Amino acid sequence: MEKKVRTTVALPEELLEDVDRAVREGRARSRNELLSIALRREISAMERARIDEAFGPMAEDPAYRYEAETVAEEFDVASWEALRSVED
Repeated sequence: MEKKVRTTVALPEELLEDVDRAVREGRARSRNELLSIALRREISAMERARIDEAFGPMAEDPAYRYEAETVAEEFDVASWEALRSVED
C-alpha cells in the first residue's frame, strides 16, 4: 500500500463541483481517488511528451532514417509472407 501524504489543493469552484458530481454519480470513490487518477494520467502524458521530444532530433538524422526505413522494408516483406501463408 502506498504511503499517503496529506496536502491542500486550491481548485476552481466549478472544477470542484465537477469532481463532487463524479463522486456522487459513482464514477470515483472519492475526491482523493479522482485527483490521484487524474494526476497520474497527466504525469504519464508529460513523461510521454518528454520522451517524444527526446526522439524528435532522430527524424533529422540520416543514419537513423536509413535504418528505420530498412527495418520497415524488412517487416513489410515478413508481413506479406505471413499473410500469404495464412491465405494458403
